[in-house]
Amino acid sequence: MARIGSGYDSHRFATDGAGRPLILGGVRLADDGGLAGHSDGDTVLHAVTDAILGALAAGDIGEHFPDDDPRWSGADSSAFVRHAVELAGNRGLAVGNCDVTVLAERPKLGDHKPAMARRIAELLGVAADRVSVKAKTNEQMGFVGRGEGIAAFAAVMLDEPSRGENNDTFA
Repeated sequence: MARIGSGYDSHRFATDGAGRPLILGGVRLADDGGLAGHSDGDTVLHAVTDAILGALAAGDIGEHFPDDDPRWSGADSSAFVRHAVELAGNRGLAVGNCDVTVLAERPKLGDHKPAMARRIAELLGVAADRVSVKAKTNEQMGFVGRGEGIAAFAAVMLDEPSRGENNDTFA
């Protein structure tokens, strides 16, 4: 039986952004101007993690990786996605596809979307053509529109892999 989950995350730009890398979708986009957060602040991978956890009805990223736990300080957010994928696998489920929308006034993400989609696909264990990454501005409205931060939405479908097939082929 297919299960669908949605995820959302947002982070403001670090006020001491000098030296903090900007990482989105598991891709390092800049060496400074990064997002504030207990981990690496990768709002895209946080939204993907929450989408998987939502499809599993397994809580949210904060329950699995609390921001008051020093183990996750500066952590690479790919570990969060791997954990969620492992939970799905333990229930006999695998990712069928993932759709991500990133809201950002800056930086322009068009050239980075393919790399982000490839990295997310790798983390999810699916073919790259099963991951979509879209980038939108917020038309200068709200905290994203004022350039104060970045937000991301993600949707993930989980399903049982066909017997004898890999995770990117479903019945």
